[in-house]
Amino acid sequence: MDVSFSGILSYIKSTAEEKLKNNEGTPADLCYSLQTFFAMLVETRAMAHRDKKDVLIVGGVGCNERLQDMMRTMCSERDGTLFATDDRYCIDNGAMIAYTGLLEFVNGIETPLEDTTFAQRFRTDEVPCGVAREGRVGTWR
Repeated sequence: MDVSFSGILSYIKSTAEEKLKNNEGTPADLCYSLQTFFAMLVETRAMAHRDKKDVLIVGGVGCNERLQDMMRTMCSERDGTLFATDDRYCIDNGAMIAYTGLLEFVNGIETPLEDTTFAQRFRTDEVPCGVAREGRVGTWR
């Protein structure tokens, strides 16, 4: 499912500053509206594209109660169910990091501490791990 938001973002960039300057809303109003719009657009398209009526929401975003409420409504409108995990299991991806470390260790891949960095905004699906670089994804020696 490919979607582009460039037109929407361009419109927001060109009009938000002026509207805020003219007291036609607050930054909180703008953020609330954008969150609602993007959630409705993306989730509705994803559910329709995959022909699904049930949704499992996990990860850090799964802690967002407003998103859960919107998803619950969308599922209900399709006679489906929202499955939202307990917040204790949504906070971070420590298990995924640990598993990646285990795979690298078992496959003999080492990274010297001085070469180790982190970037808080990295997406886990865009960061190559050593096992993937070596062509041994998910394998044990």
